[in-house]
Amino acid sequence: MSRKKKKVSRESKRRHPPGDWPGAARDAGKRARSSPSPPRRRRPQLVVVANRLPLRRVLRGGSYEWEASTGGLVTAVLPVLRRYGGCWVGWSGGNTRGPRPFVHAGVRIQPISLTEREVETFYQGFANRTLWPLYHHAIRTPEFQRQYWRPFVEINRRYARAAVRAASRDDIIWIHDYHLQLVPHMVRELRPKARIGFFLHIPFPPEELFAWLPWRQWILHGLLGADLVGFQTPGDAQNFARVARRYTSAEGTDSELRFRDRTVRVGVFPISIDFGAFEKLAMQPSVVRAAREIRQQLGTERKLILSVDRLDYTKGIDARLHAFKELLQRKTITVDDCVLVQIAVPTRETVKEYIDIRESIERTVARINGDFSQPGHVAVHYFRRSIPREQLVAYYRAADVMLITPLRDGMNLVAKEYVATRVDNTGALVLSEFAGAARELRRALLVNPHDIDTMGTTLAYALKMPAQEARRRMAILRMAVRRANVYAWADDFLEALLP
Repeated sequence: MSRKKKKVSRESKRRHPPGDWPGAARDAGKRARSSPSPPRRRRPQLVVVANRLPLRRVLRGGSYEWEASTGGLVTAVLPVLRRYGGCWVGWSGGNTRGPRPFVHAGVRIQPISLTEREVETFYQGFANRTLWPLYHHAIRTPEFQRQYWRPFVEINRRYARAAVRAASRDDIIWIHDYHLQLVPHMVRELRPKARIGFFLHIPFPPEELFAWLPWRQWILHGLLGADLVGFQTPGDAQNFARVARRYTSAEGTDSELRFRDRTVRVGVFPISIDFGAFEKLAMQPSVVRAAREIRQQLGTERKLILSVDRLDYTKGIDARLHAFKELLQRKTITVDDCVLVQIAVPTRETVKEYIDIRESIERTVARINGDFSQPGHVAVHYFRRSIPREQLVAYYRAADVMLITPLRDGMNLVAKEYVATRVDNTGALVLSEFAGAARELRRALLVNPHDIDTMGTTLAYALKMPAQEARRRMAILRMAVRRANVYAWADDFLEALLP
């Protein structure tokens, strides 16, 4: 073999993952059969591809109905999809055959079915025992189980095929989050000229952590199938570009890569909320009344501290409770003048790590209440359930201090929701510096959630902050969220994606 041929051979190996993805041969030569191009439309629509549908089934009056789900991704993306028109592809949430495609509130819904075994390996396994802890700075040690990988590939392929079926030739395929990082490449294989965007809602790890992942090259090739890969912060985008250059043949800068004769743009798009919708809801008479009732039930003379999180070990709930407990121990605050309301939304309840964190939090709450509560004055009110949006906004309006202290968070939209509901510019926001939102909400009181002493001191200051300073800070925060709302986020992303 000549020296020149050897060089080509080495480059070929470098450009492709070391071996085929499971089942890859089945899609080879399938493009024409599986992805016929529907007639051209005048105006492209969106095909949103996400792990879950934006809806959940609830039992009302003896029959099941669909209602909008809670969560950051749905809160951000569903209003955009309604505005642009199109389809949402996602898992229906059960482990039986999902419903047939249907339309809800003007949005086409394309359900994906997963079996119980697939939920265990793809969702609870690779997505939430491998990728989630790894991407959140290994707060918990990730598991690298080979038996999780093949189902992860197969389910990503199922989503890719569903996306192609749902999309007309000119439609934009917008893929979301860490569960579906292989889908951009798989869609590209089926429809080479598709316009594909990918947005990661969680942090992207630095090189020294991403290097742990045995399947790192496949993940990178999956993401590089997109035309635009979006992240929450500049650090996340830089981390991705660096590992792409290190572990694939991609070349270029932190904002633009050349890969397999294509240009892949890398961008920073801090996600946001529908500011106007939250502000309007906060001013509804029913919400104002509900907020007043919450204050009366908890004690109008007491300051209300509110925390709202998914029940996840990345949210720092334990450390936050300890900071509150130490303020009570030092008598900096008392149950007569202060109360903490912790709303913890259940998630991944069958995963051991989540069972452990739930039990730990509930023990801590019980100890605090046992040590400090007085008749009629409970120290911590703990709710482990989802709260309807109208009721949640009533809590936002009632709260004097919003305490949000994740150990690591992609963005945290709860912080922005609280700001949007403070229509009179009152209230204080105590926010972890490790939440993506901290880059935009600089007038919040920023804390290191690992530093319990300083977190307690900052919380005490928030409770006693002069009214003039509180109003000034909140006015600036509201201006920032109003300007960078969810529609501006989507417009920026789609403008960067379109040619």
